[in-house]
Amino acid sequence: QVQLVESGGGLVQAGGSLRLSCTASGYSYRVKDWSMGWFRQAPGKEREFVAAINANGTIPYYSDSVKGRFTISAFAISRDSAKNTVQMDRLKPEDTGVYFCGARLEGLGLPRRRDDYSYWGQGTQVTVSS
Repeated sequence: QVQLVESGGGLVQAGGSLRLSCTASGYSYRVKDWSMGWFRQAPGKEREFVAAINANGTIPYYSDSVKGRFTISAFAISRDSAKNTVQMDRLKPEDTGVYFCGARLEGLGLPRRRDDYSYWGQGTQVTVSS
């Protein structure tokens, strides 16, 4: 069973920075067959795409709202586990929400489409105060 564990959330003032990490383990396919992404959900809103990266960590994708402020990276830890991080700079109050890490089989679906992700972590809270 694939497990995704997020860490790094917290409370920060506007303009500050946070780094989120997600460690994935238990892949039955090779690590290089999985790409990973981040989505966030604010109270009363749907889960929205934030950033994603392809399986070999070379092609990032960002939502327009975070492009230029967030940076995603990823690397393999072993044959069946991987880690990705998202560096979040110049944070804004509208970045507040629960951030979820997801895993998607490379080549199936689209990195920005929530329903194409097969596995999710439990989420980590990010709160940006004004």
